[in-house]
Amino acid sequence: MHLLAGGKQMDPLPNPAPLASKLRNTLVRYHSIGDGEWRVAKKTKDATVWRKPSEEFSGYLYKAQGVVEDVTNRIVDHIRPGPYRLDWDSLMTSMDIMETFEENCCVMRYTTAGQLWNIIAPREFVDFSYTTSYEDGLLTCGISLDYGEVTPNFVRGFNHPCGWFCVPLKDSPGHSLLTGYIQTELRGMLPQSAVDTAMSSTLANFYSDLKKALKT
Repeated sequence: MHLLAGGKQMDPLPNPAPLASKLRNTLVRYHSIGDGEWRVAKKTKDATVWRKPSEEFSGYLYKAQGVVEDVTNRIVDHIRPGPYRLDWDSLMTSMDIMETFEENCCVMRYTTAGQLWNIIAPREFVDFSYTTSYEDGLLTCGISLDYGEVTPNFVRGFNHPCGWFCVPLKDSPGHSLLTGYIQTELRGMLPQSAVDTAMSSTLANFYSDLKKALKT
């Protein structure tokens, strides 16, 4: 049992095995959604971002895809919870691994910077994260948990099932196809248009920041 300050009991952590299995199945289902259901939200030289209404909340499920010049394992090591992510992800301001179940399974707390001239204030998330094999590559995925006290001056956001598929390109094994599915409920009083603008830009920037980090 975990106690918070003041002796209040914290929600227990879920059993990781069924949560990991359900999360993987959800992401694989997203990955099989036909092209006709997606609408382009943003295109850059590094990635294309699409969106469709989320089944989980009133916002959107975003899909991002681009080719990254590196091997699958190294790319995923830069995305999943660990020492690399904080170094290169311009949106992330802190990361703390709260619990580790196995090498590929943990609960982390992280914070993000304000966005759109601080219309979107800094956010905090507590996510269950799971990394597993997928086809010839890897899938790293996560979902938020209502766990722990919210850090002062942050709004607690919530990530509905999200994840990144990374598989080597068949005819170019030194390159990988990276496909992400993100549906973040930022919470707080925000105009939906601001959220949509921020999400599309954040996902496009994620690819350019990641590519720069992999080259160093």
